[in-house]
Amino acid sequence: MQNFHNILFVSHAIGDESGSLMQALSVARNNRAPVKVVVVCPDLPEEFGEYKRVYMDALSERVRESVKNVLGSLKLGEDELEVDIEVDCGSTPAERVIHRVQRDDYDLVVKSVEGKKQRAGFKAMDMELLRKCPCPVWLCRPAKHSPGDIRVAVAVDPDCKEPNSYDLAIRLLRLSHSLADSCSDELHIISCWDYDVDAYLRRNFPINVSDEQLNRATESARSKHRSKLDVLINAAGIGDVLDIHHAIARPDRFIPLVIEEKKIDLLVMGTVGRTGIPGFIMGNTAENILQKISCSLLALKPRGYVSPVKVY
Repeated sequence: MQNFHNILFVSHAIGDESGSLMQALSVARNNRAPVKVVVVCPDLPEEFGEYKRVYMDALSERVRESVKNVLGSLKLGEDELEVDIEVDCGSTPAERVIHRVQRDDYDLVVKSVEGKKQRAGFKAMDMELLRKCPCPVWLCRPAKHSPGDIRVAVAVDPDCKEPNSYDLAIRLLRLSHSLADSCSDELHIISCWDYDVDAYLRRNFPINVSDEQLNRATESARSKHRSKLDVLINAAGIGDVLDIHHAIARPDRFIPLVIEEKKIDLLVMGTVGRTGIPGFIMGNTAENILQKISCSLLALKPRGYVSPVKVY
């Protein structure tokens, strides 16, 4: 499993964040890593400046109490895990978080999903982190199952045309497998592709090719894609209990469908960004998938991704 050595938990100090905080502290415990809790909040208007210290202290104390309760649930003493809390007031919260990641070299950001937790999709700040944060981002929703039966899925594309794509796919498989091992012991692997040629030739192009010939060509393409997936799984070294969902289908339809049918609690996937090109965001397919899922998400970027947010 990818080890996390420096974890940033992002809080708004409103609503119930205990589930996502427990996830962050559990990962920290397993990796013996420190956790920085940063409360991002709007600044007070100038006319309320005299209340700023009280305002910040109240937010800090609210989060401190949550941390204490979660540590108790994990049967950890307050001195067994290094947790530091800071309040950061101002505008552009996602950029402020990314600046911290760049400045302090955090290797995992964890936060609760904005808005209604059971609603599909992600809102503005979460999407900005997914697009621009250089380290993995874990956006948490309440799990559908008990802690020992959390269902983990990974979406992976075996058509790795670049070394970074292959490296990302291997990292996704190994990380999701390790997470599944600590939960339900079963990993759901989702892999699909949209075979445009089949639909185009069957419906739109008047050539003298039988359905049988097209079926054979489609099956050949499916078999080649599945072989690439099997090679990737073997290279990742994850044999154990795997539930593989492989189909010719549009990813932005098939992946949310599997998540819904299998009641997946956590999806691990890569967010596409060309390495070395600042500001190159996710493609339309990835964005469409994200807006249709209602489970937690752990998103990784390729190595060498450069955030468009300028370091200062």
